Amino acid sequence: MSFILIDENFSVSPQIDVADVQQAAAEGYKLIINNRPDNEVARQPLNAELEQIAQELGLAYKSIPITPPDFLPHEIEAMAETLRTAPGRVLAFCRSGTRSTLLWALARRTMGDSAETLDAKALAAGYDLTSIHGRLA
Repeated sequence: MSFILIDENFSVSPQIDVADVQQAAAEGYKLIINNRPDNEVARQPLNAELEQIAQELGLAYKSIPITPPDFLPHEIEAMAETLRTAPGRVLAFCRSGTRSTLLWALARRTMGDSAETLDAKALAAGYDLTSIHGRLA
């Protein structure tokens, strides 16, 4: 799978599987963030399975499940704290990569990044932050 670079330390992806975790490790990612609740769709790899594989490969792993369209304050803070303490390059995933990108932008805004910079980075990667512009202002 081709991971989508948002900035030099953060990429997103649609749903990953075991082979993608192996690819992330091979490409030098240090942390995987799962933004998808278990059983959102049938036959989706479970969080515990992906976490186990990640840990076996030496990757840190964090689950911050988001149920669209909401991004609650505690979810944004969990993402911000995870990004602040990340041991290196981060790969976040959800169904399409959009949810992870939106959560990244909301978290980075609380960390002091400008809305304009976040919007430009997301747009360059093919993601539109219009739905959260009010929250980024």
